[in-house]
Amino acid sequence: MPLLATPTLPPGSMSALPQPEIHTADLLIRPWQASDRPAVVAAYADPDIQRWHCRSMTDDEAGDWIAAWPGRWRDETGAGWAVLDAERVVGQISLRRVDLAEGWAEVSYWVLPDARGRRIAPRALSAVTAWSFATLRLHRVELSHSTANLASCRVARHAGFAAEGTRRAQGRHADGWHDMHLHSRLDSDG
Repeated sequence: MPLLATPTLPPGSMSALPQPEIHTADLLIRPWQASDRPAVVAAYADPDIQRWHCRSMTDDEAGDWIAAWPGRWRDETGAGWAVLDAERVVGQISLRRVDLAEGWAEVSYWVLPDARGRRIAPRALSAVTAWSFATLRLHRVELSHSTANLASCRVARHAGFAAEGTRRAQGRHADGWHDMHLHSRLDSDG
């Protein structure tokens, strides 16, 4: 039996909204601010984050990265948020790609080393996914990660993202091409 189509926001609707702050019981997920540059530089200096993102950042590059997010919101191609715990940036979550007409987005995340192990990423992922379904009226949110990145697989599972399969040699990382697991949640998953 085919799934009923969920009405999606027409293009132009996302950019008409201010990018929100999203609150959970103990996390604040807010748009990036220029003052967050040290946290971004520290994140991309972490060997585990570098391994999966293939880059480091200078202070100027971090400033440019932060400054690019409002344009992506206006262009309806993406949205990036800092994840704060006790008023301190501990991670990031973003809609890396957004397609309002098709009703889907791809999400990515990382957590700074001293905040790992506290389920910050799955809580942030669940909150942004719920917001995406309720506000953007997306039908599908997906993520992919290297099959070697067991921590990201745990995050996806804890946030209710079903494993869909493996994309062969789909992601380039610091040590070469990796097979990637694909996970998704649908607005009908509950």
